[in-house]
Amino acid sequence: MTTPTSPLVSVGSANVLIAGGGIGGLATALALAKRGFASEVLERRPAFGEDGAGIQIGPNGTRILEALGAAEFLRPHATTPDGLRIRDASSARVLATFPLGSWLAERHGAPYWAAHRRDLHSALLAAAEREPLIRIRTGVEVGAVHEQGRHVVAGTATGESLEGDALVAADGVWSRLRGRAFDGDTPDYTGKSAVRAVIAAYDVPPALQANKVQLWLGRKVHVVHYPVSAGREVALVAIFDDEHVTSDWSAPCDPAWVDARTAAFAPLLRELLAKPAQWRHWSLMGLKHAPRLAHGRIALLGDAAHPILPFLAQGGVMALEDAVVLARAFSNEPAHPERALQAYAEARAARVGRVGAASRKNGRIYHLAGPPAFARNLALRFVPAETFMRGYDWLYGWTLPE
Repeated sequence: MTTPTSPLVSVGSANVLIAGGGIGGLATALALAKRGFASEVLERRPAFGEDGAGIQIGPNGTRILEALGAAEFLRPHATTPDGLRIRDASSARVLATFPLGSWLAERHGAPYWAAHRRDLHSALLAAAEREPLIRIRTGVEVGAVHEQGRHVVAGTATGESLEGDALVAADGVWSRLRGRAFDGDTPDYTGKSAVRAVIAAYDVPPALQANKVQLWLGRKVHVVHYPVSAGREVALVAIFDDEHVTSDWSAPCDPAWVDARTAAFAPLLRELLAKPAQWRHWSLMGLKHAPRLAHGRIALLGDAAHPILPFLAQGGVMALEDAVVLARAFSNEPAHPERALQAYAEARAARVGRVGAASRKNGRIYHLAGPPAFARNLALRFVPAETFMRGYDWLYGWTLPE
């Protein structure tokens, strides 16, 4: 696709360069296009792959996908779980069931979806490919970035120089662009790692075949699974305390490694976890110090700015929120990218800080052991379901302020 001439830039350049063609990068390009800004998405991989497993998208995310024009592409592949069922991993006892589905959609005006990550990415890509203001290039790795007058110049690994009015770094937790200018640091290992797999829905034990997100809580471990791919498949994720660190987001993992760490699980859960022929392993990384989100004409977005641990199912959704807030800031300050990016940074800091803290708290609660775990389980059994879910109104009820 070619980028048309914009009144803000010279022919052959883009208003905004976006380093990274993942969920955050494509969502940013779409959000900018909806407000009339051209962008160029620069993806380092030579082709978009099939990486990932499941992703949950709360109402705060699905309403953004609708606004960006991506929901129509994802809807045929997504599922709408009707509830969240929580079980004890060692006994399989149901601790609580909370409403999702129609209850949550009616409360927040948008559905709760579960999908394969590749389907979400494909939906964003399909929406972006039909936007004339978006140009997408693969096999372009952005290295050094610097400001030059009223422009940003990005150097690529092949020696090419690209110029734009601003640059958004959406290149993930291992971002190469998060550095001194942002007071950024290298990712810090959290002491936990995750494994993921996707299996056919018919392989799930009959007792676990339900249109629900199912969460199992154990000592220093939890497991979650839910239907994806329009119900044809089920995504599995297990998160353990682990000393091994890897920077690979998709390292192969021997099923025996998983089996050895689930010996104390209930037979029903062990039966489920024995189904995948192969797992993919990755380490959960965080940042000790929150970086600045903007510096001059350059900004961080998504995991490059604030990696959210997967205990609240909000990592991808925070990137979607970032995208629409950044685009609105550009719309408010079209002639002043520095002001726009600073406004974006100020608008997002408190929100992503609260979501990150809530996710870390959930992680501690999920992995409790002994008397604290007993108290947690007792509380889950007796808290009214709708009261529990209303406690997340602050999260799912988020809308872009006008």
